[in-house]
Amino acid sequence: MLRRILSGVLLVVMAAVVPVQAEAPRNVLVLGRISDDPQAHYEQLKPLLDYVVARMGDVGITEGRVLMARDIQQMQSYLRRGRVDWVTETASGATLLEARAGAVPLLLTERNGVSHYHTVYFARRDSGIQSLDDLRGRSIVFQNRQSTSAYFVPAAELLARGMKLEILLSPRDEPEPGSVGYLFARSELNMSSWVHKRLVDAGAMSNLDWASDRRVPPSFKRDFVIFRESAPFPRAIEIVRGDLDARVRARLREVLIEASADPAAADALRSFFRTTAFLPMDAATRAELDALGVDASRVVVDVE
Repeated sequence: MLRRILSGVLLVVMAAVVPVQAEAPRNVLVLGRISDDPQAHYEQLKPLLDYVVARMGDVGITEGRVLMARDIQQMQSYLRRGRVDWVTETASGATLLEARAGAVPLLLTERNGVSHYHTVYFARRDSGIQSLDDLRGRSIVFQNRQSTSAYFVPAAELLARGMKLEILLSPRDEPEPGSVGYLFARSELNMSSWVHKRLVDAGAMSNLDWASDRRVPPSFKRDFVIFRESAPFPRAIEIVRGDLDARVRARLREVLIEASADPAAADALRSFFRTTAFLPMDAATRAELDALGVDASRVVVDVE
């Protein structure tokens, strides 16, 4: 059993680096994920994929595979060439794949009972920062380039105020006057630590991460002030490639929606990033995605 698991992980890691040469057979459902840790994500994705595949025989699906991409550019290539059928993504990532690769949003993903969250902007109480405008000529720390709450949303809000964003070489680097310097810290604990140590002036993360004592220790939080909170947006989205067989798409949607009421799916959902439900896309969620799509595209064009 261990040998089989390790072999599967090895194949997934290789797939993240070596392009797949042939489109998957029609009986195979391929679940994709943008990942910087293929082994860990494989273990999170595979149980739910197995659960889904076992319930899709009536539409010809008998096998499931996981395929990782190193970044959004590689994932959009996989979608365009039919290498991936279903992708679990952040809301901003989903909108970029919809625009660039013709992906179709399928369901809203609820995790730990939460379907929406928002961005919290914070700084030290003694920093003098009271609004986004006070960040001109100062620095802010983001998490990584894939994060909706800790990159795309705050970057877009700064751009909307006419601010120029420039990446800094290190926390000791300083932005040009009138612009906002930014860095990536990778983890929320690093973000809160950098702000607390005055290595950067401000940070932006989700309200869920802000509420975590592990990510923002109480000893730090006592010295912080929240100076802005964004509007809410979807936490995660399940998308499918645009030319996926309509019967497969419909059955996948049905199985995922029904999973939260099936005790047999409990462990698989828990592994799948603590998912508690897959929810139908309503008009409000579609409008939120449209707005995020505009913002994400602007960040890609103006910042990257």
